[in-house]
Order: sequence, then C-alpha cells, then structure tokens
Amino acid sequence: MNQKATGEARPLTACSGSGPERLIPLLIVATGVSSVVTQIVTIREFLSQFQGNEIVIALILFNWLIAGALGTSASHWIRRVFSPSAQALALLSMLTAALCALLVPFIRVLRHDLFIHGASVGFYPTWLFSLFLTLPVCTLIGFLLPYSLFVLRQTTAHGYPGAKVYVLDNIGDTLGGLIFSLVLVFVFTPVRSVVVANLPLLAIAFLLAYRDCKARQGEGKAMFGACLASAAAGVMAVLCADAWALDMEMPTLEQDYGRIVHYVESKFGRVVITENNGQYTLIEDGVPVFSSENRPLAEESVHFLLSQIRDPRRVLIISAQGGMIREIEKYHVTQIDYVELDPEVTGPVFRYGLLEDAPCVNVIHQDGRTWLQRTSRSYDAIMINLPEPDTFQLNRFYTLEFMRLVKKRLSPRGGFCFSVRGYDSYVGGPELEKISSLYNTATQCFRNVIIIPGLRVFFICSDRRLDPDIPALLRSRDIGTTWISNYFHGNIPDRRISHLMASLDPHAPLNRDLAPGLIRIMFQQWFLKFGSSPVLFTSLLLGLTLIYIIRSGRHEFVIFSTGALAMGAETLVILTFQVFHGYVYFLVGLIITVFLSGLMPGALLAMRCRRHEKALSLLKYSDMSLAILMLVFVLWMRFAGEQTVPVLAFLVFGFMVSVLCGVQFPLVLQLQGDSSRAVAGIFSADIIGAGLGVLLVSLVLIPYGGFAQAGAGLAMLKVTSLAILHTFRS
Repeated sequence: MNQKATGEARPLTACSGSGPERLIPLLIVATGVSSVVTQIVTIREFLSQFQGNEIVIALILFNWLIAGALGTSASHWIRRVFSPSAQALALLSMLTAALCALLVPFIRVLRHDLFIHGASVGFYPTWLFSLFLTLPVCTLIGFLLPYSLFVLRQTTAHGYPGAKVYVLDNIGDTLGGLIFSLVLVFVFTPVRSVVVANLPLLAIAFLLAYRDCKARQGEGKAMFGACLASAAAGVMAVLCADAWALDMEMPTLEQDYGRIVHYVESKFGRVVITENNGQYTLIEDGVPVFSSENRPLAEESVHFLLSQIRDPRRVLIISAQGGMIREIEKYHVTQIDYVELDPEVTGPVFRYGLLEDAPCVNVIHQDGRTWLQRTSRSYDAIMINLPEPDTFQLNRFYTLEFMRLVKKRLSPRGGFCFSVRGYDSYVGGPELEKISSLYNTATQCFRNVIIIPGLRVFFICSDRRLDPDIPALLRSRDIGTTWISNYFHGNIPDRRISHLMASLDPHAPLNRDLAPGLIRIMFQQWFLKFGSSPVLFTSLLLGLTLIYIIRSGRHEFVIFSTGALAMGAETLVILTFQVFHGYVYFLVGLIITVFLSGLMPGALLAMRCRRHEKALSLLKYSDMSLAILMLVFVLWMRFAGEQTVPVLAFLVFGFMVSVLCGVQFPLVLQLQGDSSRAVAGIFSADIIGAGLGVLLVSLVLIPYGGFAQAGAGLAMLKVTSLAILHTFRS
C-alpha cells in the first residue's frame, strides 16, 4: 500500500525529535488568534465603509468561511502532490501575517478607487468586493490548519490526532476573541490591532523556519541558506507592510471622509467628525448622523412634537440632530435628558458646536431602551433621532414593545416622536409598506397618530388630540422658526398628508421585538434601491449546496449541519441579546467568546471515547441534545414576551450549544478513521455549514419568520442529521 497516498503511516524525517515540530502547536494557536482578530476588524471596517447592515455582515462572514473551506479542501490535494514540510508551513504563515496586516488599508484604498465617493454600494458589488479582498487571506488561513496536521504527522513517530489540532485551533480562536474584546479595541486602531495580533504568528513562523533549516544542515547548507533568506524576506515584507500601514491610518481614512478634525475608534464603532467650509459633520460607522448646518431637520425633529404639548417641562431625546437643543430651549423646558450610547460621541458633539450646551442638559451614556426600562422619570416628550431601522440593533427602537415602554414613561399630556427616511412625491412598494407597518404598530399603543411627510417622514404619537397644522400651533405659542414658518405649507400641503394616510395598508405587519417584520421590508427596500435581487445569488447558493450535500458522505453532512447550527445559534443569540439588552459591547464579545470556548471542552470529552460503537451512540445523543436545546430556545422566545432575559441565560445557553458542537468533530473523525483526507473533508464541511448558517439565520429565518421560527429551523436541521445517523451501520 502507498503510505504517502493513504496518509496512515507517518515516517520520521531528519528533523524528528529536533524540536521544530514542537512549535507547530503554538503556530496553530497563533493562527487562530490572527484569524479571529482579523475577521472582527474586517467586519467593522466593511460596516464603516459600506454603511452596512446584517446583509453586509452575513456576506463577509459567508465569504470568509467559504474561502476558508476552499483552502481546507485544497490542502488535501496539494499534500498528494507535494510532501508537507515545516519550511513551507512557516513561509505560508509569514505570508498570511503579511496579507492580514495589509487587508484593512487595501479595503480603504480600493473602496475609494472602485466606487463613487460617498455613494452607497449594492448587494452584488459588496459581495464581489469582499470576496475579492478576503479570498487570499481566508484561503491561506483555511489551508494552514489541516496542513499543520499533515506536517505534524510527517515529523512525529506516532500518529498525531486530528482532534488535537481542532482543540488547538479553538484555543487560538478563544484567545483572539478575548484579546480583541478586552484589550485591542481599547488600545489600538484597526490597522494596529491586526498588526499586533499577527506578530505572534510571524515570530513563531520565523522561529520554526530557522530551527527546521538548522536541523537540516546535513542535507546541504544551500537549503539552509535559501530557506533562511526566504524567511528573512518574509519578515521584512511584513515589517515594511506594517510600518506603511501604521503610517497610513489617517490618510486612508481621509480619502473617504474628507478633512478629519476628530477621529476615534470606540468600542461601539468608528466616530469621525469632518469639516467643510465651516460646516461640521459627525459620521458614525460611515453614516452621517449630525450636521451643524441642518436647521430644517432640527426644526422638524423638535417642533413637530413639542408644538402639540402645552408647557412641556421634561424632555428626553435618544440621540440627536444638530441644533436640536437650541430649538428645544425655545419652550423654556426645565430639563433635557440626552441619551447617547457612545461616550466618544457626546464630547466632540458639544466641542465642535453640533449641539449647544445648556444648564438644563443632562447627558446620559447608556442604551436608550435600557434607560427607559430602568428610570422612574416621567417625560412630557420623548424624541427618537436614530438612523433607518435597517439593522436588528436599530429596529428594537421601532417595535411594539418599545412603544409600550415609551408610553409608560410619558406623562398624561405627553407625546412621542420618531422618523424614517422621507420620499419625494410618490410612495409605494416597500417604502409604503414600511410606513404602514410603523403606523399600524404605533396605533396599537397610542390613540392618536399623525404622519407628516417632511424631509423625513415623522410619526407624532399621543393619547391627546393632535393637530397637523404645525405653523399655526407655533404662531399661537409665539415661537419663531426659520424653515417651518416659511416653507411648511409649500412643502407639506394638506393634500400630501391626506394622500399618504389614505394610501396606508391596514394589513401591513406589526413590528415586534421577536418577529421583526420591518427588517424584511427594509431588506426588500435595500435591494430595490439598487435595482437588484438576491434571487440569482440564492439560486446559485442553493444549487451548489445541494451538489455538495449529494456528493458528501453522511458523516460529513452531520458536521455540515453542526457547523450551520453552531454559527446560526451564535447569530441568533447575539441578535436576541441585542433586542433585550442593547449593544453592550463587553457582553456581546463575551457571548462570542463563550461560543468559541465551549468547543474545546466538548472536543476533549469526545477524545476519551475509543470504541466505534460508543462513538456512534454519543454522536446520536449529541445530535438529539442539540435539537432539544434549540427547541428549548423556541419555547424561551415564545414565553419571554416583554420580560428581559437575564444575561446569564444567554451565556449558559451559548456554552451548552458550543460544548455539544465541540463533541461532534472528534467523534466523526474517529468514525472516518482519522485519515488525512477525512480531516480535510470534515474541516471543510464544518466551515461550509457555518457559512450557510449565517446566511440562513440572519437573512431568511429571522426576517421572514422571527426568532422562534429561526430556532425551530435549526432544530429541524439537527433532526434531519439525526435521521441520517440512524441509517449508519456500526
């Protein structure tokens, strides 16, 4: 039998016992750290550059995982042609570190060169752009994991278990998540974070190349010199790239934003303030939020609501528009509570004059919804000034449950105001469905709701009578304005308001926390904006998935379904957590880390199982347990209602799912014989399943069904896997 082809025999090489192979486990851990940190920074960069939502996040994760699966699959075929070696592993690791360090600057430079400055980018350009940029890095990362195992099996006397490599990779992933969430995000900018995270990989790879070349001196000094020179060249390339990237942090940002007067990477995202001819604009994650010269929007945001309320005393604003406080002060209020999640926003907002400071202003750094849940204060007016509800994070401020919470904090004479993007002259399609859904949701909580289609479409809600003639109300209160007094009736005639009200669809779905129908509408509107459709992408993806499932073995399908459930459940838990608790960065980072950390103890537990029959039984029980756990999640969502779910419950659930998923990889590997081909196939199945799980949950199951239905869909996936397992013969 050809030992090289089967991969079952692992002959010793000249470097056996010399020490280089002892560095490979450290290299695997360092690769995991590099992969996770680079992935997180890349996602944040795409969100900032492409004004992203869950579609963008899902596309990046999908591309990342599929490219990794491509690299994993390629490792088996390359191994059959070229014998695995420590030198090649070290040099490829150095190349990976260099490419990771260059990824963020490349995203910024090419985004500026390939797309119109300031313009939004559609579905297919975003997908192809992210695929083009991440393909080299992700393919190499996916290649390195199984290739490290092949090198270990070439350089050790006894067969190195594939499950150990899986455990080492999990350790690296967990460390990467912790290091970024607890250290890098607070200390370094994005480029520097990636550079720092890749330094251990670079150092270990260089040391591996040096030791392996030194051990092979007897085979020829020329080989030693050539390998060492290559390693040195790799080190120099990375160091030069890193030095360039560190110096180019601001220049690569300024080409997208213009003249930057303030820039910070907070734990919640990127905050940039630009200046142009004396006008300052605050940009959060690529979306302009404040402007110092947008008086019409400031007037609309304040007077549409406050003109309806007699003698307002206490006002709450969640986020703000430039100039709002100046307009609110015209009503001689006694207190303005200004709630802003990110402390890095409020300081520069007042410093650069986007908002006016006043004695009555009380700044609160907290999630707006969390503040309403915890405070006992009563307000005469509550104003929401947030971007479009096109993400799950923002959608939670436009749901029935949130509006009920708002009503509890309003005084009997109080009112509530929020707005969405406006339209020119005609409204229809997803735009009309969005407005109808929000109107139907608001009328479930308030007796009176009027819609004013101004620069944005404003919803004014109260249990008291409302008057849409805003200029007349302002004249009666002797409150002067610039835009409303002169242009309101010309831009918003009565017939425009009545036409919009008559066009509303009474059957549009209510927007709920755990059944976010508005997200589906926003996704449709996003595609319609660019004249595209996900049908081609979805059809191609489904076709390739079916081909993969048909061609793969039953064991690989089990791991495929496990990867889909693991990533799908992680996405589900993070989005559910945001609904109940808001974007609390530490805890969201902790959830991600918990999902990574549970894989290792699960794998270690499964590695103790030596018998084939016992491994098959344990695999069935773990599949059954995963299905049951997801059904528990479904019941949890059904009965949670408006009650806040404790943080500990999310962590425990995530850890249990992670442990059960971690159990399955070593078991399937044992059932497959732990051959090199099986390792590559199973790693690929896990990664491909994870990529599809992200798309399935975030783009299909939750928007079109809800959180409970998404959990049920993942449970059914594992029920299918369990049914397939019952066809196995021991």
